[in-house]
Amino acid sequence: MSGVQGDLINLHDMEGAARERLPPMIFGYYASGSHDEITLRENRAAYERIALRPRVLANVSERDLSTTLLGASLPAPILIAPMAFQRLAHPDGELATARAAARAGWGMILSTLSTTPVEEVSAATNAPLWFQLYVFKDREMTRALVERAERAGCSALVLTVDTPVLGRRERDVRNHFHLPADVSIAHTMPGGMQKLPEVDDDSGLAAHAHSMLDAAVTWRDIDWLRSFTTLPVLLKGILRADDARLAVENGVAGIIVSNHGGRQLDTAVASIRALPEIAQAVAGEVEILVDGGIRRGTDIVKALALGARAVLLGRPVLWGLALNGEEGVTLVMEMLRDELDLAMALCGCRSIGELGADLIASGG
Repeated sequence: MSGVQGDLINLHDMEGAARERLPPMIFGYYASGSHDEITLRENRAAYERIALRPRVLANVSERDLSTTLLGASLPAPILIAPMAFQRLAHPDGELATARAAARAGWGMILSTLSTTPVEEVSAATNAPLWFQLYVFKDREMTRALVERAERAGCSALVLTVDTPVLGRRERDVRNHFHLPADVSIAHTMPGGMQKLPEVDDDSGLAAHAHSMLDAAVTWRDIDWLRSFTTLPVLLKGILRADDARLAVENGVAGIIVSNHGGRQLDTAVASIRALPEIAQAVAGEVEILVDGGIRRGTDIVKALALGARAVLLGRPVLWGLALNGEEGVTLVMEMLRDELDLAMALCGCRSIGELGADLIASGG
């Protein structure tokens, strides 16, 4: 990783280096949260307040990080979260991320707002590929995206349910966020929108979101979605146990405990704080994943101990992508995988299955 690694020894270092590398508008789009960014900060702080209770004398000379998710084997309980507009970070964009995922065997979730077509991303990885989508006002557009994802070989659908309207991201407003002329959305959007032009008093994304997103979505739309696809459906953006129960009753295959990286409702509960009640409500009935604020291997230990099957990693992947494309993403993956391996050893755990609630200190 010549020219990248240097003093970069953890994911915090990667973020600092990416801040220096990327133009302020692009870094701000990736890094920002909504309004006062309280939830954005709390996603990280909540992990830091959780204390671990390690076991000792447990013979951890050999450790197995592998797991299964929706029937697929994964070398580690980590997937790449759906993130829009990756060609803003690097010319290879989602292709570089997919190639790194293939090398590591990590699953990847491709955003509807990808700057690379799903067919090309699918061809670049043999690891599990899921497709993230919204329910648009134009339902036929949503249906067409699902059918396209199926034809491309995606193995699951991730429906984002916390975005009936777009959260107000004030850094984007100040920076007049828009897509440069050489970057466009790869999938056909409602109204034929492929570009996000600069606007005078708002974010380009916010200015067009109202034309795309359907604020009238209800639980009945889960049945509608499942009526024309055989792919398993996961709901991303669940923060309450009662919503988790409704998700199970509506036949979903999985739940992603998420507050959209602090980019939607500010002051929403941190994802890791919401996880235990959701796990208690639906554990064993559906797959449970969590995202938001994960920067250390110990964070993954905590998430799995509190009931998650796997975690999603978002912004750090973008920092690696910005610094060195596929090689930078690979470095991020290696850092986090090695930290997870170390954390498991120090917790006295030989396998993912040994990460249980007994590792969490009371009050944590």
